Order: sequence, then C-alpha cells, then structure tokens
Amino acid sequence: MLIGFAGLGRMGLPMATHLARAGHTVLAYDPAFEQPPAELTLAAAPGELAAAPVTISMLPDGPSTHSLVAGDLRAVAPGHVHVVMGTVGPDVIAELSHERHLTVIDAPVSGSVSMAETASITTMVGATPEQFETVRPVLAAMTAAQFHTGPVGSGSTAKLAVNAVLAGLSQAVAEGILLAEAGGLDSATFYDILRHSAAGAPYVGYKEQHYLAPDTTAVAAPVSLIRKDLGLALDLAHRHRLTLPGSLAAFEVLEDAMATGLAHADMAQVLTVLRQRNAARRHETLSTTQQTGARR
Repeated sequence: MLIGFAGLGRMGLPMATHLARAGHTVLAYDPAFEQPPAELTLAAAPGELAAAPVTISMLPDGPSTHSLVAGDLRAVAPGHVHVVMGTVGPDVIAELSHERHLTVIDAPVSGSVSMAETASITTMVGATPEQFETVRPVLAAMTAAQFHTGPVGSGSTAKLAVNAVLAGLSQAVAEGILLAEAGGLDSATFYDILRHSAAGAPYVGYKEQHYLAPDTTAVAAPVSLIRKDLGLALDLAHRHRLTLPGSLAAFEVLEDAMATGLAHADMAQVLTVLRQRNAARRHETLSTTQQTGARR
C-alpha cells in the first residue's frame, strides 16, 4: 500500500522505516529532512502525500497537524484516511474530524525513541470498530500493541492520561533519589533497589541511565515535549472540572526546567531542577540563620 507519512523526527523516522520494511511504499515529508533512508521516498511538498489512500502524521503539535490535514491534504481522493499519531489533544482531533474531505482517526503512541526503533511502542486508537480493523495492520508494522479506545478523540485522551502518570512517575523517581541520597544511600544502589521493588515499573528500568548518568545518555523524551503533553492533560482536566494536584506539581517542576534551559534535556532531568530548588532553599535557610545570629 502507498502510505503518506508526515514528520520524520526521532520517533517518526523509525516508524516510517518500519512501514517500508513491512512492504508498504512510504512517501514521506519533513521540511528538515533531506536524506531519508533508502526505504523511503521523500516528497518535495506536503501536498504530494495526498496521492496516497492513507496518510499518517507524526508531528509535534496541533497547529502543524491542523495545517497538514485541513490545508495540504485538500486534494485527497474520496475515502482517504488520515491517522494522527502525534500527541495533539482531543480538541484538535475533534476539530479535524469535521473536515469533510477525509476521515480522521487518532492513534498517538506511548514509548521511547529506542522503543520506536524496535517497533515496541504502544498505540491508542480512537476510531469506529471498522476503521480500527482497517488500519490495525498498518499500525502493527510500527507498534507492538494496538488498543481500540473508543470513538475518534479517545485515543488522544488516553495518551494524555498516560503521560500524566508518566510525568508524576518521573518526578516521584527524582524525589526518591533525593531522599535516598539525603539519608546517605548510594544513588546507584538505591536505583537498583527501586527497579526491583514494588515501584519498579518498566519506566524505572529503562530510565536508569537518564537519572544516574544524564551527560552520557541520549535524550529519549525531552522536557519540552512532556511539558506540552501535561499542559494538554491539565487543559482537559480543567474542562471537566477536575483537580489534579500531582499533575499540577509535576507541571510546575517542568516549567522550572524550561525556564532554566533544560527544555531539550531528557524528562528525567526534573532531578536537576529539584536539586537546584533544594540547594536554593538550603542557602536561604542558612542566610536567614546567619542574619538572625548577627542580630543577636
């Protein structure tokens, strides 16, 4: 099958490559990409993707996804299906689902770059049962598990809920490390204990080096991306009049990470932010104590 694929970033490139290796002809577009792997055919403009009966977008945000679907893909043939695999939130999906010239379904993914490279990521699909069964073979070429979450938009809701948990878990691991270190434990020893404890989720295992050796470990999920996803999750919570104190706390730390120049660092570097916060607090406490002593 001819498949149009927009977005050859760190996740999109291996995903598109897996499609090609599964026997599909992949016509790909990314303005920042000039030399794709031999398995892919590079389109000169996004509108060229309209020649395919199915297109997929793995783009970083809602505006770029909306521009592609509502603008560049205006000339698609009847019956065209577009699969949104980037995390853009259910509001964008709802808006795009009203486009009459094509069918939109959402299938955002969960997993790291290394998991995308081994096709072991998970996708959450918002579609009718018939649409899900139609696109599932295509999705199976790039992902290890495909979950039908319900109607269009529900996949994006599921992804935001997953990433709210992920952001909270990321901060919880960082706080655990700080607490262990404060009590005199070696951080590597504590992490080994954590990995084999009741809290040893898969995330804890594969993020070990991101916490313990960030300077020599490649970024898997940048702070900016998780902050964007958690912001979308909090927007959704606000619309449903939900209070999520854990997510709000995690978002505040991610905001600090952005402000201190860590936007492109791995999300595990919330640990750095918490170290900075605690160092500043100790400094303030020491200064207050010294000033009190001087007055005496």
